[in-house]
Amino acid sequence: MKTSSNLVRDCRKYYAGELEKLYGSDEANALIMILLEHYFNIDRMKIALEPDLRLSESEMLTLHFAVKELLKNKPVQYIIGETEFCGMRFFVNENVLIPRPETEELVNKLAVTPNSSFRPKRSGVEKSPTHISILDIGTGSGCIAISLAKLIPDSDVTAVDVSEKALEVAKKNAEANEVSVTFIKDDILNPQNRDLLNGQFDIIVSNPPYVCESEKSEMRANVLDYEPSSALFVSDNDPLVFYRKILEFAQKTLKSSGEVWFEINENFGEEMRNLCLEQGFKNVEIIKDFRGKERIVRAQRQFS
Repeated sequence: MKTSSNLVRDCRKYYAGELEKLYGSDEANALIMILLEHYFNIDRMKIALEPDLRLSESEMLTLHFAVKELLKNKPVQYIIGETEFCGMRFFVNENVLIPRPETEELVNKLAVTPNSSFRPKRSGVEKSPTHISILDIGTGSGCIAISLAKLIPDSDVTAVDVSEKALEVAKKNAEANEVSVTFIKDDILNPQNRDLLNGQFDIIVSNPPYVCESEKSEMRANVLDYEPSSALFVSDNDPLVFYRKILEFAQKTLKSSGEVWFEINENFGEEMRNLCLEQGFKNVEIIKDFRGKERIVRAQRQFS
C-alpha cells in the first residue's frame, strides 16, 4: 500500500479505497475516521479546517498496519482495543465479545424501568437508600455489570464469568469507569462458588451464548474468526441450555419478586416464554429491540 502523499486527506482517500473492496464505501470511510480519531485525534472537522494537515512517517506506519488488520477482517474494536457502550469506554480484546447495540438496549431498559418490583418505593420523608443487588452472569467485558453499577447508583453488582482472561478485562473496565463490582470466576452450568450459591439477588441479568451452530453460515468473518466462540455459540440440540441453568439457579438465589432479564436469540421468543413459565416464573415479558426483533426477556420469580 502506498499513498500519493502524507496529507491526511490523501491518506484517508487511499485507505478508504482499499477497504471499500471488503466493507463498502460508507463503512470503509467510517473505519478510517475511527482510526484517525483514535490514533491521532483527527476528526472530520479538523480535516476540513486544516486541508494541509499531514501525518508523520511513524503515524503513516500506524495507519498502514491498522488497515492491514482490517483487510484481514479483524474488528476495528480489537485493533484499537476499545469501544463505546452506554456512553462509557470499554477495553476489549479477543477474550471478550464486542458489546452490541442490542445489549446496550437491554441495559438501558433495565436501568430505567420505573415500576420494576425491585425498585425501592419512596414517598414522603426521604428514606435511606435501599441497595439493589444485581448479578450479571457471563459478564465478558463487564459492559452490563459496569453500566448498571453506573446507571443505578443504589446497587450492589456482582459479575460472574467462566473465563479468567475475560474477568481480567472486566476488572480493568470497572477500574477505568470508576465503579465497584464484585467479580467471581465460576461456570453457571455447574456453579461451585459458595458466595454465588448463597447469594440473594433482586435482579439476575445475562447475555449468555445463544447463537446456534447452524447459524454460523449467516455470520461475517470478522465475528467467526476473531470473537470467542464459547461466548457465542450453543448446540442446535439444546439452544436454551444456559437460560435453563440460569433460571434453575435463579429459583434459589432471587429474592421475593426478584426478576431475571435476558438477551435472547430472536428466533426463540416463545420458547423462552414457555421455559420461564415452566421454571416457575410469572409476568413473562418479551420485549422487542429497536429493529422490532424479540431480543429481551423479563420475568419475575413466582413464590408458591
